[in-house]
Amino acid sequence: MPTPFLVSIPKKSIYRPILDALIDGKFNLVLSNDILSEYVEIIERKANAVVANNIAEMLLNLNNLHKVEVYFEWKLINQDPDDNKYSDAAIVGAADFIVSNDQHFKILKSIDFPKVNVIGIEEFQSLILKK
Repeated sequence: MPTPFLVSIPKKSIYRPILDALIDGKFNLVLSNDILSEYVEIIERKANAVVANNIAEMLLNLNNLHKVEVYFEWKLINQDPDDNKYSDAAIVGAADFIVSNDQHFKILKSIDFPKVNVIGIEEFQSLILKK
């Protein structure tokens, strides 16, 4: 499933307020090189390399971007090990939560250490709209 950031990019997306709030600095985004690379790869497939690079550049220039280097892999998500890049970045970046509707992230609710909270995209958008 696409990440909330990716589904918030299209101007007509019902989740566009998420991207607008990110640009307005209403929340911080934790991002690792692996996550950014995945975003670029997906955007290139959906649009093209120019659009993907422009969006990556925009993200990298945000004052509310918290870019992290992941030196330890916790391997908390077994069903889709590629999703671990998100939980690892959240841990390193001390994120309040991961925003995802992906079922693979549900396992994180049962893990006490390290604690990684997960909320759905609708709940996150509600939080953003209240600010």
